[in-house]
Amino acid sequence: MGSKYHAQAAAVLLAGTMLAGVAEAQTAPAGNAPAIATQGARQATSPATPVVQPARTIRSLRVLGSQRIEPDTVLSYTKLRIGEPYTNETVDAAIKDLYASDLIAEAQIEGVESGDLIVRIRENPVINRVVLEGNRRLKNDKILPEIKLAPRQIFTRTAVRADVARIVELYRRQGRFAAVVEPKQVVLDQNRVDVVFEIAEGPKSKVRQINILGNEQFSDNALRKEMATKQSRFFRFFSSATSYDQDRMAYDQQKLRQYYLTEGYADFRVISAVAELTPDKEDFIITYVVEEGPRYKFGDVTVESGIRDFNGEQLANSLQIKKGEWFNAKMVEDSVTSLSEAAGLFGYAFADVRPEYQRDAETLTMGLAFNIAESQRTYVERIEITGNTQTQDEVIRREMRIAEGDAYNSFLRKRSQDRINSLGYFQDKFEIEEQPGSSPDRVVLTSNVEERSTGELTLSAGFSSLERFILQGSIRQRNFRGKGQDLRLQVNYSAFSKSVEAGFTEPYLFDKNIALGGTVFRRDFSNFNFIGDQRNTTFSQVSTGFNIVAGIPLTEYWSLSGRYNLQQDDVTLDEATFFSNGQCDPLRAGRFLCEQLGNRITSLVGASVVFDSLNSRLRPTAGQRLLIGADFAGLGGDVRYARARFDGIKYFNMGSGFILSGAAQGGYIKSLEDSPGVGIDPVRIIDRFYLGEPQFRGFDIRGVGPRVQRIPFTTDSDGNTVLVTDRDQIVDDAIGGKGYYLTKAEIEIPLGSGAQEMGLRPSVYVMAGALFNVTRPLPTVTFTQATDSSGNPVFNVDGSPSLLPVTTPVLTPGGAPLFVNTFTSNGAIGQRQTTCSTGYADTFGGTCVGTEQNSAQMNTTTPFLERFVGDSIKPRITVGIGVNWNSPFGPLRIDLAKDIISVDGDDPKLLTFNVGAGF
Repeated sequence: MGSKYHAQAAAVLLAGTMLAGVAEAQTAPAGNAPAIATQGARQATSPATPVVQPARTIRSLRVLGSQRIEPDTVLSYTKLRIGEPYTNETVDAAIKDLYASDLIAEAQIEGVESGDLIVRIRENPVINRVVLEGNRRLKNDKILPEIKLAPRQIFTRTAVRADVARIVELYRRQGRFAAVVEPKQVVLDQNRVDVVFEIAEGPKSKVRQINILGNEQFSDNALRKEMATKQSRFFRFFSSATSYDQDRMAYDQQKLRQYYLTEGYADFRVISAVAELTPDKEDFIITYVVEEGPRYKFGDVTVESGIRDFNGEQLANSLQIKKGEWFNAKMVEDSVTSLSEAAGLFGYAFADVRPEYQRDAETLTMGLAFNIAESQRTYVERIEITGNTQTQDEVIRREMRIAEGDAYNSFLRKRSQDRINSLGYFQDKFEIEEQPGSSPDRVVLTSNVEERSTGELTLSAGFSSLERFILQGSIRQRNFRGKGQDLRLQVNYSAFSKSVEAGFTEPYLFDKNIALGGTVFRRDFSNFNFIGDQRNTTFSQVSTGFNIVAGIPLTEYWSLSGRYNLQQDDVTLDEATFFSNGQCDPLRAGRFLCEQLGNRITSLVGASVVFDSLNSRLRPTAGQRLLIGADFAGLGGDVRYARARFDGIKYFNMGSGFILSGAAQGGYIKSLEDSPGVGIDPVRIIDRFYLGEPQFRGFDIRGVGPRVQRIPFTTDSDGNTVLVTDRDQIVDDAIGGKGYYLTKAEIEIPLGSGAQEMGLRPSVYVMAGALFNVTRPLPTVTFTQATDSSGNPVFNVDGSPSLLPVTTPVLTPGGAPLFVNTFTSNGAIGQRQTTCSTGYADTFGGTCVGTEQNSAQMNTTTPFLERFVGDSIKPRITVGIGVNWNSPFGPLRIDLAKDIISVDGDDPKLLTFNVGAGF
């Protein structure tokens, strides 16, 4: 683009129109754009002694050179008229007026001596197009809307100068104070021009150093931490806070004042703040000169109330401010808010609370008198809801805890706001605002909502450390028909689980505060273990059924829900892998798995009591939630048990964006059936609790709790038989437990606005929990321990018992033993399988012919050590850090967690992540 214009012979450089935008030393840098030089220079002489010219009369008046502008329009900008007298001063004034119109590039008046005036002009050209060159950091769509020049407008040098200044200012806002903008025009035919702005953006101006003078009580580093502006350092490579911004500099002065005021320095002030550009014009050095003043303590604190029934002494005692403590301006603000909210609780919506400071410079105390002005009790005149184009008014109003005509109550207004926020239908920071009503004792509550999309159509693929590759498709409308109804259909597919589920929930049945919902489902799940990096399926579970859930509120925060669930579970094993002779082989699958096979129906009824005071169900920052539930299986069906669970969490807003949460959950299940036998737990393996990833970070999936391990023997470098110590070579089967508990303390750490826009939410946490109590399963096989010549048991060099192999007969599917028959054919000796102990039969089970003795066919099982571990109520403890990210590929969570306390058999895992599935 640029070479094209430079190659044109008609290109005219607008001399002297270069603006560098560099400030030498200033608090708020600014510059003046120099004027654009004209091609036709105008000369004006001012005689030292004024000469009075005789007035002459204009005999005729013509305009030459006009193309687009009518001659009458040109003359209208002057005071020249036919028949009117004129002088040289009148002619000069007319020329100045023509230039001031911004329509004329050159103007001169001829025939001054004769009175036949000819106004000869050259019009300003029309802009053909505006071209930006060299702008890489600021694209055209950011610059062009900010400048005034545009195609088909009149070109003027004044407008060019103004646009140069605007472009420079745009770069300054980005911290590029070395930016240079050079305007050029390319002359075209028909009195048209192209305007070209050649931009040299220059480097981004950083803050090299922040100096603070006059601070004695706090170090420079302590004060710099309070500022939004940061010094440019290599470890802040990705930070935008290191660039110079004069608005941010003004904000930093306020931050300094706030910091000192919270520490008791009521007289603190910033004397000066100077930003100086370094000689290389690349960075800034900022210097603040401050005056700290003395430190004050709180004096007497009183409350004077003009509202009747408000006891000022009691209100003063309820404040956090206490006499003798260091003065803190933030506590004063909080006290004003607290008193305003207290007045709001009693219906005074517009209570005016003003603190009066009583400074005593001698004793260095700051007394406070809070004055609550007289006010009228207010009532809700009306509630206005605007902005809801899809959601019906009724859906919003039914969440309101205050109605039209009620006495105003700030607590109920806040509660209504939290409930509407929890719907998830509107913007994150929805607020119910208070407006004066038609009279002083009336208030109007306005709810201006911004609806967000509540329909979800998802087709996604992801990778999980649990499920490997995941394919998911779902369609959901959380605000179906604008009535708050939830309609959903979801299909999931992965290598180890498949499911399809459809559900519907009506939150207000028959316009009553009763929720009713139901779900039908089909879920295929494959349990697994790991041997090395190989993931092996153990048993498969197919569940088909439905559930119905209903809920009613008991109070504002307490609710009761009931549920019914009917499902059929079919537990199977791969016959090719785990069956022998048509039966489940305990040596291959484990006795505990063979005992769980079968098809059973579960008919379950349950109830839960919930306390919920969270300020948001999507991103809570305050409040708590507690659930206590109980289930009973046995209302028909094949399974009978009772199960109890609890789950609670509480959030604390610690300020400055830090959110602390504490959570605890647990449960226990008890069978209501007789024991099926020795070593067999009456609670099915699919009904037990499991603990591990993802709910217990720091452990692998099902990595905590009771398990059966098969440890093979190997030979060490000296040829000795020892147990395998590499966990990847151990067969590890988690069998679940009947009881568990899990606790967590977590702090969410705030990030900058850029990271928040990306959806990044890091946190640090500590977790403790355990899974326990299951019947110890019988050994799969009992190996005989070898003995020496004296009959004493033999042990290996690692202390493990020396075990002998176990041989078992091979059976037909019907249970008959198999034998090996040796025969001779054509001089060759062969062997064949038969059911005859002597002789041979042409078919299995046929008549045996012959007298030769056959040998029994045997299977030999290599010795291994089987042990039952992990069944302990002792807490396992992990600490870690994690990050939630709402990535373009779906929600992602990464956790780095380390186990601090574990028990024998637990399976720790340092790093876990999930993509493409909710967390």
